[in-house]
This record gives sequence, structure tokens and C-alpha cells, in this order.
Amino acid sequence: MPFVRNILCSTAALILLAGCATTKSTATTPEAQFKEGERLYAGRHFEDAIAEWKKVKEGNASPELTAQADLKIADAQFENKNYIEAAAAYEAFRKLHPTNANSPYALYRLGLCYYNQITGIDTEQTPVKNAVTMFESFLAQYPASGFAPDARTKLEDCRAKQLRYEIYVGRFYLRTDHYQSAIKRFEGALLEFPKSPNHDETLFYLGEAYLRTGDKKKGEEAFTRLFTEFPTSKYVAEARKLLKKY
Repeated sequence: MPFVRNILCSTAALILLAGCATTKSTATTPEAQFKEGERLYAGRHFEDAIAEWKKVKEGNASPELTAQADLKIADAQFENKNYIEAAAAYEAFRKLHPTNANSPYALYRLGLCYYNQITGIDTEQTPVKNAVTMFESFLAQYPASGFAPDARTKLEDCRAKQLRYEIYVGRFYLRTDHYQSAIKRFEGALLEFPKSPNHDETLFYLGEAYLRTGDKKKGEEAFTRLFTEFPTSKYVAEARKLLKKY
């Protein structure tokens, strides 16, 4: 019968929806609210978890439980990919609980917040700079931490991205015939990132910029360094062609 079948389908749909929805919290003590937040977090109901942990902060919780709630809120924002909010929460945790055992973890995650906001080379570079600052600070304070290897890897990646940006800007100046601006950018990159393994590109474009200004001596110096330090680079053949041209 269609009518009965429709009722059964509607009932099944309601049961399914009820199963998917989060039940309204009945926790009344800070301890219960904290545990409820953990349950919601495990189910990836991050906003609801944050709401529970905020209740813990607002209630008469112990300093230890309040600190845990502060950190959990930051973690929930991070897992929800709200990196700006997460960064603010980790920063607040470190200021409010400077001696807490999780302070190194919070600083590491703060670096990750900025790292995860990095986008293209031609976009805002502030997240890269902030990530570098946080990872450098973390490694200076906690070099033996279990998070240190990943922090070092990401710091190296950030520095490589910073170099790529400097080369990107320098090449723009080179293409638009602003040779002195290009030279300043490439020279600055060599000074700021002296240990980078990617300076074959920097030296190539620096040499080209000098040659275009008519300063063959400086151009040859840049190319000589390129030939010496990066003999197998793809830019070596191009540099030799440019030397013949100029």
C-alpha cells in the first residue's frame, strides 16, 4: 500500500537523520563537558566540541583542565582547517600557560598553522615569513623535541619558497628591463640564503642582469661561480651561450 510505504520510508529517513545528528549535550560539570568535547572531537564535530570546551573555560574548572581545554580548542580549529583561528588559539595558550608541558607542541603547531596557509609564489608571502619565524623559534628552544625533524624539513621548504619568490621578482625586473632592481634582488637572495642548493638559477640570472647592463666583468664573475659551484646545472650551457653573445 503506497500510504503505508510512504510512512515507513519517512520513519526510516527520520531514524537515519537522528543517527547522524549530534545529541544535545547534558553535561553539567567541567569534567563531563571536557569528556563530551572529546567525544564530539573524535566524531569530527569540531564546532560542537569547541562549544563544550568553552563551557569548561567559563566554568569553575581547575587550572589544569582549563589549560587542556584551551589546547583542545586550538587543536579543533586546526583540524577544522581554520588556521587563522587555530594560530590565535595556540598563541593564546602559550601566553596563558607559558610553563605548561605542551608549550613546545603549541609552538610547533603554530608554525604549522602558518605553513598550511602558504599558497602560490605570486601571492601574499606573510604566511611563509611567519612560518619561518615560528619554526626557527621552535628549533632554537626545543632542538631535541620529537617534532624537531618535521620542523626542520618544513623550515627548509619555507626557505626554498622564499628564495623562489626572490628569483621570481628578480626575473620580473629582468624581463621589464629594470636591471639594477633585478641585480639587487639576486644579490640579496645570495646573501639571505647562502647555503641554498638552488643558487645555480640565482647566479645565472644575476650574470645575465650584469651582462645586460654592460658590466661584463661582473657577469663573468657570477657565471664563474655558477660553473665552479654547480658544474652539472642546466644553466651552465645557457650561461656559456650568453657569454658569447655579450
